Amino acid sequence: MSNAHIIGFGKSGIAAARLLKREGWEVMLSDRNTSEILLKQQQALAEEQITVKLGHSLELDGADLPDLIVVSPGVPWDIPALVKARELGIETIGEMELAWRNLRSLPWVGITGTNGKTTTTALIAAIFQTAGFDAPACGNIGYAACEVALAEKAPDWVIGEMSSYQIESSVSLAPQISIWTTFTPDHLARHQTIENYYNIKAKLLRQSQLQVFNGDDAYLQKVGVTDWPDAYWTSVKGKDFLIGEKGFYIEDGWVVEQLQADSTPQRIIEASALRMVGAHNQQNLLMSVAAARLAGIAPEAIDKAVRDFPGVPHRLEHICTWEGIDFINDSKATNYDAAEVGLASVSSPVVLIAGGEAKPGDDTGWLASIQTKAAAVLLIGAAATAFAQRLQELGYSNYEIVETMENAVPRGAELAKQHQASVVLLSPACASFDQYPNFEVRGDRFRQLCLEFVKEGV
Repeated sequence: MSNAHIIGFGKSGIAAARLLKREGWEVMLSDRNTSEILLKQQQALAEEQITVKLGHSLELDGADLPDLIVVSPGVPWDIPALVKARELGIETIGEMELAWRNLRSLPWVGITGTNGKTTTTALIAAIFQTAGFDAPACGNIGYAACEVALAEKAPDWVIGEMSSYQIESSVSLAPQISIWTTFTPDHLARHQTIENYYNIKAKLLRQSQLQVFNGDDAYLQKVGVTDWPDAYWTSVKGKDFLIGEKGFYIEDGWVVEQLQADSTPQRIIEASALRMVGAHNQQNLLMSVAAARLAGIAPEAIDKAVRDFPGVPHRLEHICTWEGIDFINDSKATNYDAAEVGLASVSSPVVLIAGGEAKPGDDTGWLASIQTKAAAVLLIGAAATAFAQRLQELGYSNYEIVETMENAVPRGAELAKQHQASVVLLSPACASFDQYPNFEVRGDRFRQLCLEFVKEGV
């Protein structure tokens, strides 16, 4: 019997283990962490004849080497064990690739990009489902990709949000339609250079049948038709700004489709059908409509899905209103560009809660937005002192280091009243790992604290 080793005991790792077990593999799953929750999961998987080693890192110095290694999305592709595995000729793939190998007979939509992936993926899935397709969202959103492969009945379409990590560890992944939402420096601690990061993303698009690009993104605009001569491009600025001769654009308040250079432009839906705020969400709308139309979905189904779409948790999510002040959860803004978009999308003045585990990147635009829109800034987490110093250097002094979310929420409400600000916005511009397991837990805590604060009527 062939044996497989899976690294990472999260949702993706467990689904990969079950899928391989079903295919007749001997499966070992390892994770360097350990906890009570993991121990309980370990016992449950033992009943399925899946061995789990906790507090363990893969070692390849014995005689009993695996035939296959599957890597969960969060595991760096260049850790010594994986480098050695590839040198030894052991097949090493990511969990997304394993799912693809089991579902490659189905059409996929793959969504990648630095920002905008989650909203676009969720909206595409909603449109396909409204049109009557069984089209689960998976990958970085919803199900692990291997969970979709484990389902008793195969879906009609697979809608996958794909990070650079997942693309990097995939060999043959080739969706029917791929979308590239935005491109700015991110994850450079892992990918080293922006060129590496670009090439990893580009691999997904190059292997896809149809490609859709955000033509308003500065970097993608620059590479343009030179790199992507056959792509469909989008622009919120109208037909005159469309790169190339085919794509989707907004004009006179409508999403318009131009499928070929010589075809008649067709109005699909009103841009105002989407309730989510912000110009970036108009761009997300265009890319979602593009995917749906390229899949042959009728404008009526698209219109209904878009009008009913509530948005996604942790991305400019309205939590509650207290004495005329809106509390908005933008915990998914884990880098400067996403946080800048968050600030641009809400009414000013705003009281901003920012901080966490800082990432490399250019903070210039974000800081400029703070200067023009923020009445006050509350700083939490490991980055608080460094952010305070940056604000001080710019001559912005209306900040406070409050350290925790528990301190930030009531203080935010107090300052909003004091400055007549209409919004208290959590948009951290940072990863969450200094204080929380992930951005979802951080956003959930913000939501909980806001609702408790309002309930108590402080």
